[in-house]
Amino acid sequence: MGRNTRQRRKPPAAKALAAAAALALGGGGLLWANFHASAHEPDQRAWEGSRTKAASAQVATVSCPDVGQRLTNVPEPARQGVARELAGLDRQITEAYARLAATRDAQAKDPGFVRNAITGPLGEKRAATIDRIRITIQRAGGSFDNALRQLAPCTTRSTNRTDAGGGQQNGQQPNGGQQQNSGGQQGGIGGQAGNGPVAADFVDITKVAPNVQGTPRRTGNASTGTFTTRCGVNANKNHNTDNVIVAPGVTNGAHHLHDYVGNQKIDAFASNQTFLRGGTSCQNRDDLSSYYWPVVRVQDGTRDFDQNADGGGKEGNVGRILTPVQAEIKYVGSPAGKVVAMPRFLRVITGDAKTTTNGLANANAHWSCTGFENKVQLTERYPICPQGSKVVRSFAFQSCWDGRNTDSANHRTHVAFADPASGVCPNGFKAIPQLTMRLVYAVPPPVVRNGQVRNAYAVDGFPEQLHKPATDHDDFISVTRNGLAEKIANCLNRGQNCA
Repeated sequence: MGRNTRQRRKPPAAKALAAAAALALGGGGLLWANFHASAHEPDQRAWEGSRTKAASAQVATVSCPDVGQRLTNVPEPARQGVARELAGLDRQITEAYARLAATRDAQAKDPGFVRNAITGPLGEKRAATIDRIRITIQRAGGSFDNALRQLAPCTTRSTNRTDAGGGQQNGQQPNGGQQQNSGGQQGGIGGQAGNGPVAADFVDITKVAPNVQGTPRRTGNASTGTFTTRCGVNANKNHNTDNVIVAPGVTNGAHHLHDYVGNQKIDAFASNQTFLRGGTSCQNRDDLSSYYWPVVRVQDGTRDFDQNADGGGKEGNVGRILTPVQAEIKYVGSPAGKVVAMPRFLRVITGDAKTTTNGLANANAHWSCTGFENKVQLTERYPICPQGSKVVRSFAFQSCWDGRNTDSANHRTHVAFADPASGVCPNGFKAIPQLTMRLVYAVPPPVVRNGQVRNAYAVDGFPEQLHKPATDHDDFISVTRNGLAEKIANCLNRGQNCA
């Protein structure tokens, strides 16, 4: 795959949440409440359930700063406690959303209601949680940046840029400044569940100019081999909505559904010892690694098994789940030199599930179609593929490791991408085998007509992220035995193609 120029938590009231377009998760981001319709009610007025439903006219938003991304220096003994407190921030925002969605009449009668009854108390709860995070870090011998206290207040705003209830008015438009009636879908965020995608999220790939650039020039010391591990496509439907990397010990910590291949015993409560006993779907029985990614769904009016479940339909992830027709997992070497073996239990996340609110700095989504992968890779659009072509999502993980840590407080700083021009790792980092993944799907082509999309498909995600294609991400935990990690590195360094 060539280089793309873009490379680089339970609901308290199911009824109230059913009115939601989305929930704000991860301690930050935009929170959406659909004030006039059930967010999960299929639109039967046209196309017999296959048309995505636009959100109703009045949508209010709450924006809370993302605390988790700012916590980059948390001592190891404090990390699980901090993760639980971050989950507490998620619950607080969820409860505020439920309150927002359930008090429409009170808001209409009292312009100060949201400030007095929702955002004010929410800010106070967040301040107390941030202080508990401070205590947890300091008890473990770490230092706390007092500027993080300023992340407690949340703001509110509506789609017409007017203040929706007493938060600081920052004049920003939801979804990174994009108009919410994108593609002509009234009010704004579209989708069968009322939280995306919209017509503007799709593009006919045959009309996109080539944008794939070349790879770095190999040096004479390059590690040119490949190692392929065959782990299946999750045909046995091993799913859950946990994320043991980001939210250990928190049920439904991902708030969206994952496919799992490789290790078969991964959930929020799994430990390193669990991984070693987990068994594997991989043909190589020494590969106990966990490879997991959010599912892709077709929003064709179908209700899948989790329509009424947390992380599924309750949180705006709706439609028919697609199993990949191919899942190719391959390790490749470095164009700049030899690689060292991956450490056991290394955890890596590539991409950002919250780009809609965090921006594209950590985006690493690549969408294309078979027959176009060497020409076009998309980050901010889903491709509409021509007849006979299939949708492809691919990932190239970070290939540089700090040589010490198997994880970091924000799950990013212990690994890094090599320089895109030279392939050289940053100072202090070592080159490791680069994990690449290619997932192929037989997707019924969406139809865009009159600014609306029929039979949309989308990646599962945090509901407030509006199912944007840039939110695609992938997770990996390296677990090998019997010297497999060393065998992979040696294969790449010798220029062999192994399996």
